[in-house]
Amino acid sequence: MRWEDFRTSSNVEDRRGIPGGAGGLGLGTIVVLGLIGWALGIDPRILISGAEMMSGGDSGYQQQQGRQGTPQDEMGRFASAILGNTEDVWTAVLPQQANRQYKPPKLVLFSGATRSGCGAAQSAMGPFYCPLDQTVYLDLSFFQEMQQRFRAGGDFAYAYVIAHEVGHHVENQLDILPRVQARQQEVGATERNQLSVRVELMADCLAGVWAHHSNERWNSLEQGDIEKAINAAQAIGDDRLQQQSQGRVVPDSFTHGSSEQRVRWLTTGLKTGQIQACDTFRASRL
Repeated sequence: MRWEDFRTSSNVEDRRGIPGGAGGLGLGTIVVLGLIGWALGIDPRILISGAEMMSGGDSGYQQQQGRQGTPQDEMGRFASAILGNTEDVWTAVLPQQANRQYKPPKLVLFSGATRSGCGAAQSAMGPFYCPLDQTVYLDLSFFQEMQQRFRAGGDFAYAYVIAHEVGHHVENQLDILPRVQARQQEVGATERNQLSVRVELMADCLAGVWAHHSNERWNSLEQGDIEKAINAAQAIGDDRLQQQSQGRVVPDSFTHGSSEQRVRWLTTGLKTGQIQACDTFRASRL
């Protein structure tokens, strides 16, 4: 992927090396809860936040200040460049296709643990977007895990991860996330998970929309890039993760979608470049 010529974003905060954590929970507890979450198909953030409340930990958001601006190391510059390119794409595409002005999210890089507007941010959770502070949280070691655990490396595969989280921000800008979260408070676990799957698959598709327009304008994709992103989407499907961790697949517990679904929606965005094509809530087939 030709990312070196992308404009780097000014909306990056680097907290790597700054101590942070989740209330009174120990690191061992957090890691265990993270593994349990992946095994059962439950968002690890739910387990960790619940344990934090049970332990009497401070659930309030305590602002941590990191270094502002473009990081100097290669992976930090990469993340900043991908974020900058998503800003350039969505600033043009969102008004054009959805008649909404795009307000970019912030990206916080951290190592191990930090605080977010949604509570604890831990490496065990993987990258995530917090709609309350409109920020993407990313421990760059996740890219090493993608390579070593999932055999899903490559610049475009890593960019897809960042663009997926930015996709959640686009959903938030479109008022989709607030409506879904309100509905999730009214329904049972199975339907709650189904709503989560629709949100995640839409973010996959929106990541594809970003890549479509980035390539169209900057010729950013190289041979083999799309295959690497598809490999990443396959590797982190709920069915594959559950099969690897517990030897069986429980579709009702899916929160992100199957490997086939994630690949199909990512490629839908790549091929069409259209936000409307990503409407998983009106789709008859997920």
